[in-house]
Amino acid sequence: MTTKVIFMGTPQFAVPILESLIANPDYEVLAAVTQPDRPVGRKRVLTPTPVKQAAVAAGVAVLQPEKISGSDEMADIIAMAPDLLITAAYGQFLPTRLLAAAKIAAINVHASLLPKYRGGAPIHYAVLNGDAKTGVSIMYMVKAMDAGDVLATASLPILDEDNTGTLFEKLSILGRDLLLETLPDLIAGRQTETPQDPTQVSFSPNITPEQEVLDFTRSARELHNHVRGLYPFPIAHTIINGVRTKIQKTHLVNETTTALAGTVVKKGKHDLWLAAGDGHILAIDELQPAGKPKMQVTAYLNGHAKFEEGEMVITNEQGN
Repeated sequence: MTTKVIFMGTPQFAVPILESLIANPDYEVLAAVTQPDRPVGRKRVLTPTPVKQAAVAAGVAVLQPEKISGSDEMADIIAMAPDLLITAAYGQFLPTRLLAAAKIAAINVHASLLPKYRGGAPIHYAVLNGDAKTGVSIMYMVKAMDAGDVLATASLPILDEDNTGTLFEKLSILGRDLLLETLPDLIAGRQTETPQDPTQVSFSPNITPEQEVLDFTRSARELHNHVRGLYPFPIAHTIINGVRTKIQKTHLVNETTTALAGTVVKKGKHDLWLAAGDGHILAIDELQPAGKPKMQVTAYLNGHAKFEEGEMVITNEQGN
């Protein structure tokens, strides 16, 4: 007998999880619930979410309420009487009445080791804060944000070459596998759960525009983590020689300097080294000046870097 599932998710992170449920004969995905189509890019082309694209390709019904609470779509979900309600980065709070519609359970695949990093940007904060590891948690959904009892967790190391984008991909697969391992015991009533320790709770609210600005008075390691944590979205930026510039990729240099933060320590054919606030050096590998395409540092140095070694080039508020 198949278990009837309503799946709720929006970004690419949720797609492997949805596809694994669709492909598994033990589960019948009655519908995929996702955010409405949104304008994307400079031309503002109306674009379906990754979850919608995956559901349509598999012939699964799609529901896209602007707001789930009190919507016709919510009434439709309740009428379907699903056994499981499974969410993964859906992007809206679910009302208690909807959670109660699941005959077995309403559960969420969350990209952190709860109770650490409740909220909408757990992967970003794990990288921003220089964490050594991260992971996924399968938890019961309750009305409070990411506060339900935890059914299972799995972890992985954060490598120095990782960024938010690579971890999204890794954690999506980790979450998919952990969910499929957890569901049989949950359905059979054999699964145990662990309440979250309230003294260990931390939050990961969505990244604000102010958080996108690189502060060169901070350490080189913190700057490197900042760049990694905001790549590939929303992308960190600074002002280099008067030009707002996005910074996509950096690496740390195993040297020190007495130069002031934001000063060019080295400018070579392939090297742009900037002094950080702790006397260490951040090397820029990939960047995008305003109005220009993204480029490797070699191309930038060849045609855009109108400054010399020893110059203070970071001129935004935090980098003065």
